[in-house]
Amino acid sequence: MKFTIKSNDSRSSARTGILETDHGEIETPVFMPVGTVGAVKTMTPDELTSVGSSIILGNTYHLYLRPGTDIMRKAGGLHQFMNWSGATLTDSGGFQVFSLDQLNKITDNGVEFRSHLDGSKHMFTPEKSMEIQRDLGADIVMAFDQCPPGKAEKTMVEKAVKRTTAWMERCEKYMQNHPPVYDWEQTVFPIVQGAIDTDLRKQSAEALIPYAKCGMAIGGLAVGEEKNAMMEMIDLCDGLLPKDQPRYLMGVGRPSDLVKAVRMGVDMFDCVMPTRNGRNGQIFTSEGVLNIRNEKYKDDFSPVDEKASVPFGTDFTKAYLRHLIKINEILGLRMASLINIAFYQTLMQEMRAQIQADNFDAWAKAWLKKASEWERM
Repeated sequence: MKFTIKSNDSRSSARTGILETDHGEIETPVFMPVGTVGAVKTMTPDELTSVGSSIILGNTYHLYLRPGTDIMRKAGGLHQFMNWSGATLTDSGGFQVFSLDQLNKITDNGVEFRSHLDGSKHMFTPEKSMEIQRDLGADIVMAFDQCPPGKAEKTMVEKAVKRTTAWMERCEKYMQNHPPVYDWEQTVFPIVQGAIDTDLRKQSAEALIPYAKCGMAIGGLAVGEEKNAMMEMIDLCDGLLPKDQPRYLMGVGRPSDLVKAVRMGVDMFDCVMPTRNGRNGQIFTSEGVLNIRNEKYKDDFSPVDEKASVPFGTDFTKAYLRHLIKINEILGLRMASLINIAFYQTLMQEMRAQIQADNFDAWAKAWLKKASEWERM
């Protein structure tokens, strides 16, 4: 995998780049739709491609439980299984097993947990996570890390940073000793932890940089900490992480946060917000956020979004979409999801264009001022 910076904004850390994978080139900054179980809910691969998606996420924990790695290997990996020709990234499963709370037991070796499906016992270690991700065949593989809660005690965060570093070393050894299952390259991203502690973030970054071949992730944010503290940590990481590698901010997806983070040198994002919020009736449009369930839209026969890049936004009315969402009609869920993903991809395209024109900082200030009214949710 190779990353090339194409342009820089002269008044911020924003930059555009090309991330080359064996499944195509990815223009950055990039938003990656989340396909946790091998599908972005209700969306086909062609629909995702049509709105500009070049890479999507899968989740190690969920795909390990269902359909299982035996099926994945027989299928030829996740790309083949879901008929996706673009690049993929798989989360290590760490966040999910740590989120199981009472269902897990954490040691220096790994995490013992019970399946949320049937209560069966399983053990995830760095080696097991890498083994599963070899079978899945993602282009970008996330290291197995420990993600503490946003307001965790410092002693817990210190342990998580120490474990994350030790586990990264074990991930690298496994990948060195076990070549790819398929005939394409896989690259491991280390994940910087440290919660909102400046010293621990620095310590984590310094310890993990030697393992970074072509990318690093900023983890452990958007997990309950204050918004200002989150932004301070992103800004801190801008000065810590290698400039010549892509930076991936995990799980942060509010549109205004994407713009702010791009300003701080972040290149890659993922979040379930566009699809999950869409299914709950929250629609991202060029004129702001619509809570389409609201009574005022029941007889609003104007297009959902006249400037949308997809017919679902331009050809159907707010009243019709409201009706579909209110009765939980699958078409409504599909419409809302694709309109929202298209909004996110259009936003990323606009950011790339503004960076290339060396106008990003001024554009971002104006955009954020307008968006401040939208996002009072």
